[in-house]
Amino acid sequence: MTAPARFSINQMTVKQLSVPELVAACGELGIANVGLWREPVQAYGVEAAAKLVRDAGLAVTTLCRGGFLTATDPGERAAALADNRRAVDEAATLGTDTLVLVSGGLPAGSKDLRGARERIADALAELGPYAERQGVRLAIEPLHPMFASDRCVVSTLAQALDLAERFPAHQVGVTVDTYHVWWDDTAPAQIARAGAQGRIHTFQLADWTTPLPEGVLNGRGQIGDGSIDMREWKGYVEAAGYTGAIEVELFNEALWARDGREVLAETAARFAEHAE
Repeated sequence: MTAPARFSINQMTVKQLSVPELVAACGELGIANVGLWREPVQAYGVEAAAKLVRDAGLAVTTLCRGGFLTATDPGERAAALADNRRAVDEAATLGTDTLVLVSGGLPAGSKDLRGARERIADALAELGPYAERQGVRLAIEPLHPMFASDRCVVSTLAQALDLAERFPAHQVGVTVDTYHVWWDDTAPAQIARAGAQGRIHTFQLADWTTPLPEGVLNGRGQIGDGSIDMREWKGYVEAAGYTGAIEVELFNEALWARDGREVLAETAARFAEHAE
């Protein structure tokens, strides 16, 4: 089996696989691209992981994730900025030019969405130039509004672009993830807006299946199992000029309970069936 050339497997989809197991399975299945997550990479060792993927000929399409930039406490804010600078350094070491940002939810007791978004902009003003010096772009990922309170106050591509446009496109752009934007009838126009400015830094796929699980975070469905027309959304980003890799990023307890290599092969096959 050789996977489609643009297919990238996001590490979280098969988090039951260790870093070496993931790299080996990608080699066996002819998968050329991988999106990595900080926690398992840190556990394995950033330098060691970088050598492993490099020696295997794998391209690292993104590193997930930076962000969580909405704190009001000065100490928490300083810690978040320091952690994001480390994330930029890790991305550079791993050989990817894209760090995905999940912006962060409301601080405890706060109801000020606008203020939280402004603190993200303030943080980007510090992090953007730092990332540029490392050859890394920051990709703001809007998350579905159900996550606005606790995980991401940026809920739409329009909001993400309003933040990104304050900075050069080679510093700050956006992540387009079908799971988070498929419901928004303004999203296609915002994808065109992002593309015209060169701000589509990565494109991710996951399907919307219901009922959502308790806690909702791990409800991202295997592509082809839900309500989203993957080819339609791929068409939007391609019309906007995006030609890069396409990651499949699934948080799904049922998939994690299965054999990881089997899930990886299935995901590549679903990509070929529904998105190639």
